[in-house]
Amino acid sequence: MHSTLVRLQAHGSRGSCIVVRSSLEPCLPTLKPSTLQIGKKWPELQGARNWDGLLSPLDGTLRGELVRYGEFVRAAYASFDFNGGAPSYGSCRFPSCSLLRRAGLPETGYKVTRLLHVASTPTPGWLSPCSSSYIGYVAVCDDEDEIQRLGRRDVVIAFRGMVTRSEWLDGFKSNLTRLPAADAGENEEEENEAPMVVSGFWSLFTAPGEAHCSLQQQVLDEVQRIIREYGGKDGTPPRSITIAGHSLGAALAVLSAYEITTAAVATQQGGDEAAPMMVTAVSFGGPRVGNAAFRRRLEESGGKVLRVVNSDDIVTKVPGFLVDDDDGDRCNQGGEPVKRMDGVPRWLVSKMGWGYSDVGRELRVSCQDLASNLVASHDLDLYLKLLAACTD
Repeated sequence: MHSTLVRLQAHGSRGSCIVVRSSLEPCLPTLKPSTLQIGKKWPELQGARNWDGLLSPLDGTLRGELVRYGEFVRAAYASFDFNGGAPSYGSCRFPSCSLLRRAGLPETGYKVTRLLHVASTPTPGWLSPCSSSYIGYVAVCDDEDEIQRLGRRDVVIAFRGMVTRSEWLDGFKSNLTRLPAADAGENEEEENEAPMVVSGFWSLFTAPGEAHCSLQQQVLDEVQRIIREYGGKDGTPPRSITIAGHSLGAALAVLSAYEITTAAVATQQGGDEAAPMMVTAVSFGGPRVGNAAFRRRLEESGGKVLRVVNSDDIVTKVPGFLVDDDDGDRCNQGGEPVKRMDGVPRWLVSKMGWGYSDVGRELRVSCQDLASNLVASHDLDLYLKLLAACTD
């Protein structure tokens, strides 16, 4: 066993930090199905109390759940057709009925109910052979033993990260765009006080493809179908939605959580008395998504976000500058307050649309014994290894 030092930090409203010693295997085998009984503890693990008391140090059950959801994201990568010379490039390699098993997750207790696709900005064929591609899937826990272990019926939405060149082109569109929902209802005095998100991410989320509707609509349609099928009737187990993603997929997970929760709030205001489903986004190596107003709107709607961040991962530090309401509440690896704008005037950041805000709670990991490598530091497998290596 390779001994190393893993630093684990939990950041959030209280900015607490902790260092944990652990051991890290050079290669982790595929994890066996968990046997840990979660039961009535599930709302706490899903962020009902904003993970207070679970991050410093990292709770063992939460650690197992984070790795488990990371494995669902890995399956989205494993099922993607990377063969750029084949007509099937960009599609899902496996049928829904066998996707999880063939992607390396044979005993999850979940069944895939829908494949998800994303449409990127059309580009010349020589640059990118497809502008619409498979991005992830929706899966529902339908195994009674697993439902009993989890304490509820869980719905997983898993997103892979950037793969195609056209997705990269959209990802580089880092200017903020105002959310359409902000145009009606609230009176914002300044545009920078309205909810705004990265235009490239929003375009990928909302653009329809030639053979499918937008990813936004696919997610909402499938969630509504699952709610109708599994309902909140008396005697049925509670339900939860967990949206997990890596890199671009992490940004799409946050946007999906926003859409699902804000749609649920609107439905309840319209007189629907169905019990709301708890919605949690788990972000692995995600970039910044929106401004402080977007973060506040997501929090007000009830959405929960836990961001797993590798200290050496540059993707988690872009785009723009952090401008938040609690600038003094967060700390870096040494326990020092995070510098938000590095001397750039706040008025200029706001005027130019460079002001971003981190959403939810942050769980920071790093491995001091690994040489700094921009690509390796962003790798999903490294994230899962660092998480699995953390001890209580």
